[in-house]
Amino acid sequence: MALEDYFAAFTERDWEVESVDGAVRIAIVGVGGFARNRALPGIESGTYCETTVLVSGSPDRSADVAESFGVEHVIDYDDFLAGAVEDAYDAVYVATPNALHGEYAVAAAERGKHVICEKPLETTVDDAREIVDACREADVTLMTAYRLQCEPTVRRTRELVRDGVVGDVVQIHGSFSHPLLEHARPDSWRLDDDLAGGGALVDLGVYPLNTTRYLLDCDPVSVYACTHSLDDAFAAVDEHVAFQLTFPTATTASCTASFNAHASSQLQLVGTDGMISISSPFGGIVPHKMVVESGDMRMEYTGEPVDEVREEFDYFGYCVLTGTEPEPDGDDGVADIRVIEAAYESAVQSQSVALDFEYDSR
Repeated sequence: MALEDYFAAFTERDWEVESVDGAVRIAIVGVGGFARNRALPGIESGTYCETTVLVSGSPDRSADVAESFGVEHVIDYDDFLAGAVEDAYDAVYVATPNALHGEYAVAAAERGKHVICEKPLETTVDDAREIVDACREADVTLMTAYRLQCEPTVRRTRELVRDGVVGDVVQIHGSFSHPLLEHARPDSWRLDDDLAGGGALVDLGVYPLNTTRYLLDCDPVSVYACTHSLDDAFAAVDEHVAFQLTFPTATTASCTASFNAHASSQLQLVGTDGMISISSPFGGIVPHKMVVESGDMRMEYTGEPVDEVREEFDYFGYCVLTGTEPEPDGDDGVADIRVIEAAYESAVQSQSVALDFEYDSR
C-alpha cells in the first residue's frame, strides 16, 4: 500500500464493521473533573452510549451537572453499592480514585452490568485480577479506558508498524509531563499513594507504556526505572520517572513522565527503514499531526482532531451491543500494572527487573 493510502481515510472507524441500533445506558461512578469535562460531553456527542445515572459523593453538588446533561438519576456511592436504580443502567464507567476501582467494578459485574474502568485498572495486579475474574464470571464486557487505542493517529500508526513501513522498530521514545500542582489541590488523591498507587508513573507514564505495548502488539521482557521526588508535595508519590522497556523483538522503549514540569508529550518510533513522529499524543486532544519517513519518502499529515473520549465510549458501546471483545480489555489493564509494579521494584533495587507474562495467561 502506498504511504498516502494510510491517510486517505484517516479518521475511519475500522472497528465499526456492522450497523447496530440502540445505546448502552451508562452510570458514571465518580463525577470528578474528567467525568464532567470530558466523559459526559464525549458520551453526549457519541452514538452508542447515553448517561442515565451519576454516582457521586455529593449528589446535591452534582445536580447541576445532571441537569446540564439531562441525566435523570443522581445517587451516592452507598446507594449504588446497595443496588439503587440498577434498572436504569446497563453499564458503569468507573472514574473514582484508582484504589476504589475494584470495589465499584466488581459490584457492577455482580449485578450483570458491563464495565469500562479508568486506567490503571486497579493499584495492584491482584486487585485488578479480581475485576477481571468478576467480569468473566458474570459474562459481562470489561474495557480498560485506554482511549488512545481508539484514536485515529495511534490506530494508523499501528497499521504502519504492522505493515513494516518503517522496517523493524528499533527504538521508541515517549514522554508525558503535566504540572499537577497548577491544577490540583494539595489534598488531591493523586498525591496520596494509598489512593493512587503511585505518582507520575501510574498517572502519566502509563500512557507511553500502554501505547508502546499496543503499537508493538507484544509485552516487554524487562524494565529498568528510576524515580525522583524533590518537591515536598510529592513526598508520598513519584514526582518524576524514567523507565526503559526491552521487548522480545529487541525493541527498546525509553519513556519519561513528570508531575511537575511544563505540559508536553511526544512519541517517536525509529525503525530500520524509517521513522514515525506524533505530536502531543498524550495531552488530551491529539492534534492529528504526524510525520512518517519511509526510505527516501517523507510525508506529513495534519488533520482536524477527533475527540478520543467520544471514540472510546462509542467503541465500548459498540462492543457491548455487538458482543465484541474490546482490545483494551481487562488483561490489557493487568499487564500494565504488572509492568508498573516491576518498574517500582527496579527503582528501589537500582537494577533491571525481568517480566514474565505467562503468569497472567488464563
